[in-house]
Amino acid sequence: MRWSDGASIGGRGIVAVPIEGVPPIKKGDDLANIASSLFGFEDGDVLAIASTVVSKSEGRVLELSSIVPTERARRIAERCKKPPAFVQAVLDESEEVLVEHPFLLVVRKGHVCVNAGIDASNVEEGKVLLLPDEPDKSAERIRQAIERLTGRRVGVIITDTSGRPFRVGQCGVALGCAGLVPIKSWIGVPDMHGRPLEITEEAIADELAALANVLMGEANGMTPMVVIRGMSDVVVDEGMGASTLLRRNEEDVVRAALRLWRASRAH
Repeated sequence: MRWSDGASIGGRGIVAVPIEGVPPIKKGDDLANIASSLFGFEDGDVLAIASTVVSKSEGRVLELSSIVPTERARRIAERCKKPPAFVQAVLDESEEVLVEHPFLLVVRKGHVCVNAGIDASNVEEGKVLLLPDEPDKSAERIRQAIERLTGRRVGVIITDTSGRPFRVGQCGVALGCAGLVPIKSWIGVPDMHGRPLEITEEAIADELAALANVLMGEANGMTPMVVIRGMSDVVVDEGMGASTLLRRNEEDVVRAALRLWRASRAH
């Protein structure tokens, strides 16, 4: 696809385009080398990569037949109408279970998600795909490798789709990122009437992940890499990871309410 065929955003001159020709990814594949061989990066580009291909390259594929479900997993599986081995995989990947039924909502390394982000699609029958173990570190490795290969300074976002409280449908989010500013604070900036903004913080990395997800598509789209150009102002040498986007436990009133709700149902 040519740049003129990409998605252009307003007057800012942002253009996003999928990288064509990405082969099916398997364990051990060098994603930075694949991306660099298929695309001519420029300074300030942001590479968005679907978490599924990062997981495959890192060997995060699990055989369900290798899992022995616990009694707890069997009980939850019966209520959720899921295979017990799948439920056990979710529990093994989770540090806290917030909701057991009608779906499993869990905390995985600070990220609140359904089924710990485990995916049974786009993988062979009888297997599931786990999320990358350390998405921010994966993004940083890919960023450094692209810089070595091309001499270009780029940002990297590892994307995933996530549901949102109070809204229907899934949206692309930044599961991991490196080499960019994930949050832009507008606090103190005057609005159109001169009043300083007090709480606005823009989740830049999530917005770029959502843009990339529109072009990646779902199901069998086979477009797991998208380059976004025109956001060079957020690409930096020492960017923070996507973990910066996670609300701190003590400030998360929704998570606290879910804990209270779960405790009330246990009595």
